[in-house]
Amino acid sequence: MIDQYKRSIDYMRISITDRCNLRCTYCMPEDVEKLEHESILTYEEILRICKSASSLGIRKIKITGGEPMVRKDAVKLMANIKAIPGIEFVTLTTNGVLLEEHVEELAKIPLDGVNVSLDTLNTDTFKKITRRDEFLKVWNGIQKLIEAGIPTKINCVPQKGVNEEELMDIAELAVKYPVDVRFIEMMPIGYGKEFEPIKGEEIKSRIEAKYPNVVSQKKRRGFGPAEYITSNEWMGNIGFISAISHKFCSSCNRVRLTSKGFLKSCLCYGDGIDLMEALRSGASDEELTSLLSKAIEKKPLEHNFERHTHGSNSQVQDQDNMEKSEMFKIGG
Repeated sequence: MIDQYKRSIDYMRISITDRCNLRCTYCMPEDVEKLEHESILTYEEILRICKSASSLGIRKIKITGGEPMVRKDAVKLMANIKAIPGIEFVTLTTNGVLLEEHVEELAKIPLDGVNVSLDTLNTDTFKKITRRDEFLKVWNGIQKLIEAGIPTKINCVPQKGVNEEELMDIAELAVKYPVDVRFIEMMPIGYGKEFEPIKGEEIKSRIEAKYPNVVSQKKRRGFGPAEYITSNEWMGNIGFISAISHKFCSSCNRVRLTSKGFLKSCLCYGDGIDLMEALRSGASDEELTSLLSKAIEKKPLEHNFERHTHGSNSQVQDQDNMEKSEMFKIGG
């Protein structure tokens, strides 16, 4: 579907739970008030939304959370979404803790790709960031993905004073393994506003200093905004998602659905459409599709995260409809 600014919107990220088995410091507190099961979309409701979205031209679905793999039968849901006519790609974003036991099932779908969030290769730093001692489970899950041939991306959020000295080690996973490593600038949402980000261009400069033969990767990799570099010496690629320092809103192709059924056309803003209320009030398929269409058509021109980054004047934060929920409640 084409929005009011002539962008083709063909990608929907769906959070299927707000629950998580880690407690990353930039995402959520140690103690979390969990939503009751009836307060989140059922799988049947998610499938109805996906069918309507497909009729409007949504072709790519990303399953997220919280941690999506903590929800029972998440793999079955992904398989059912993949079977919807018009849906061409289904991928997963996960923290990797439960991956190892599900890789074979994911390969049978077959899932089109898995993004694993991993900010460090150091077990102590991992515990500091996530408040949990689960590094080996995550690493074993990544190895299983590679062995199964499932396209794998490793997402790292650089944080000053936390993992900045380890970023080259993470980058070099793309040298040693057939994976894409992506460095994602910290988003100033929820607890993320408390952390000082590291710009993608700074990390890129470090990599280019060590590997002077790197070139820009011209081939599009996936459906997101990452810009990649690669080298003939590497098995994989390194990408940068720099939503704050290099806005890519003019080519944004996505909408987001929270686990509570709220459709957001832009991560930055708090408005959207409550699809759960519509579904549970008896909306027909035609009415559901119409709601989706209106939300996509009115997608805003751009975000204004740059006004809310670490160290900026906090007085501007309430002058617009800035998203005030934590990231785990929206969907990573």
